[in-house]
Amino acid sequence: MASDTIEINGRRIGPGQPTYVVAELSGNHHQSFDRAVELICAAKGAGADAVKIQTYTADTITLDADTPDFHIPGDNTWGGRTLHDLYREASTPWEWQPRLQRAALDLGLDFFSSPFDPSAVDFLERLRVPAYKVASFELVDIPLIERIARTGKPIILSTGMAGLDEIGEAVAAARDAGATQVALLKCTSAYPAPPDEMNLAAIPILAMRFGVPVGLSDHSLDPAVPVAAVALGAAIVEKHLILSRTEGGPDAAFSLEPDEFRDVTRAIRTVERARGTGEPSLTAGEAKNRLFRRSLYAVADVRAGEPFTERNVRSIRPAYGLPPKDLSRVLGRRAVRDIPRGTPLKWDLIAGT
Repeated sequence: MASDTIEINGRRIGPGQPTYVVAELSGNHHQSFDRAVELICAAKGAGADAVKIQTYTADTITLDADTPDFHIPGDNTWGGRTLHDLYREASTPWEWQPRLQRAALDLGLDFFSSPFDPSAVDFLERLRVPAYKVASFELVDIPLIERIARTGKPIILSTGMAGLDEIGEAVAAARDAGATQVALLKCTSAYPAPPDEMNLAAIPILAMRFGVPVGLSDHSLDPAVPVAAVALGAAIVEKHLILSRTEGGPDAAFSLEPDEFRDVTRAIRTVERARGTGEPSLTAGEAKNRLFRRSLYAVADVRAGEPFTERNVRSIRPAYGLPPKDLSRVLGRRAVRDIPRGTPLKWDLIAGT
C-alpha cells in the first residue's frame, strides 16, 4: 500500500517533515578506520541526520578479471581501471562496520547501508540497521530488492539511469515482497553530475506517480542543486562527504568537504522554513503592514450635503478608510456632515448607505 511517508528510528520522513539529510561515506575513508570515524564526526558537525555506508567486497560485487568486459571505459571518472581494483579500494571493510555504527549512534546519527548482494543484507540484519538504500546501479537487481523488502525495513531506491518502467518494476517488486515503506531518490548517475542534467522537476512527478516520499541522491558540486530539490519537495537529500577533495580517491570529484556540506544543510533548513504549506495566508508581519494598504480618504474639505467626487475623494495610503473597491459606491453620494481633508471615509459619513 502506497504511503507518502516512511519512518526511520522513529523519525517520519515525507511531505511536511524536515528534510532527512544523509552523509554518504563511500570510499572516502581511504581504507583508514580512523578516517572513517573522522568522517562520521564531520557529518554530525555538518548537520547530517544519518550516515550511510556501502556493504560489499570486491569479490561479492564483481570478478577479479582483466578482460575488456571488466575494464572501466576511459571517459569515466574511474576510466582505465578494472572493476575489481576500483571496488577493492572503495569498499568499507565489514569488520569496521559494527564499530562505525556505534560511533554514529553515539553521536545521535542514524546509520544504514547500501547492500550489494544477499550476504550483505544478512550481515546488516545482524547489525539491526533501521533502513536500506538500493544504489542506482542495483535498481534492476530485482532479487536483491526482494531480499531487502523481506526484512520489513524501509527501503530507499535510487533511480539513476532508470526510466519510469524500471522504477515501477523496482517499486512493485519491493511492495510485492512485503515492503510497506518505500522511498525514491531522484539521481543522475554521472560523477560529478552537471546541474543541467539533474532534471529536478522529476521529484514531484515521481512522488505523484508512486505515492511515496521522494528525495535526491546528488552527485553535483553546486549547492544550489540540493537546495532547489528541497524547494521542489525533496524529503531526503543524500550527499557524499569527504574531509578534503585534495586527498583524492574514487569519489573525491563529487564529494563535499565538511564546510560545504554544512552550508548546504543550513540552506536546506532555510528553504524548509520558507517553503511553507502552499496555501496563501496572512503572517504576523503582514498583518501589521496591512496598515499601509490604500483606502478611501477625503483629500479636500467636504461640506455637509456636498457630493463626493473624484476631486475630493481618492484612494491613498494608509488603510483606515473604506477599501478602494468601494469608490464607485461612494462617488455621487453626499456627506452627512462636514468632513475635513485627511479624514478616512466610513459608511456613517455617507448619506444613503
